[in-house]
Amino acid sequence: MFTGLVLEIGIIARVIRGGGKAEIEVSAPLLSPRFSVGDSVAINGVCQTVTRCSERSFSVEALAETMKKTTLGKLTQGARVNLEPAVAAATPLGGHFVQGHVSGTGTVTSVCRDRENVYFTVTVPADLMPYCVAEGSIAIDGVSLTIARLAGRAVTINVIPHTWEATVLADRAVGDSVNLETDIIARYVERFLAVRAEHSGVRSEQLTAWGYQ
Repeated sequence: MFTGLVLEIGIIARVIRGGGKAEIEVSAPLLSPRFSVGDSVAINGVCQTVTRCSERSFSVEALAETMKKTTLGKLTQGARVNLEPAVAAATPLGGHFVQGHVSGTGTVTSVCRDRENVYFTVTVPADLMPYCVAEGSIAIDGVSLTIARLAGRAVTINVIPHTWEATVLADRAVGDSVNLETDIIARYVERFLAVRAEHSGVRSEQLTAWGYQ
């Protein structure tokens, strides 16, 4: 479990692809000394397991499904990545509940500056839009953010200066892909309502009309 608060920007030291997976080594002098083999770490919002670690870097093995469904498959040497270790029970929850299970990828459609404000807009897959609400939470590349407004399939975030400077969001440009994780609470509520309706005898056609699959 994570909270979407990035603790270090790591640098991809190498990516070795083969056998339907990739070994990714990340240079991270701040966090690496804290890791042991088997620990969880979020890389651009994707939960991975540490397989090797040293004082200045650690490695993970991204499997085929992860490579296909997230932006980890596009990582190259020298790329900057958001890093967050798994939270401990006593860790302050400064962001929101983030699992590191990416719901899908979106595309950056606009990055606008207005003095110190940055308005960051991402096009979201249609099946994820029901979980996006104004003033609600969303994780983009592992960063806990608050949705400022919705328009069609576009989600706009007003990114504060600290977050812009302390994460790799500042590296993103129009056309770039980003990892998205919608709020888990919304997904649990949807599932609960669908199951309750099913046991209440509501017809499947009515569930479909409400947007449940």
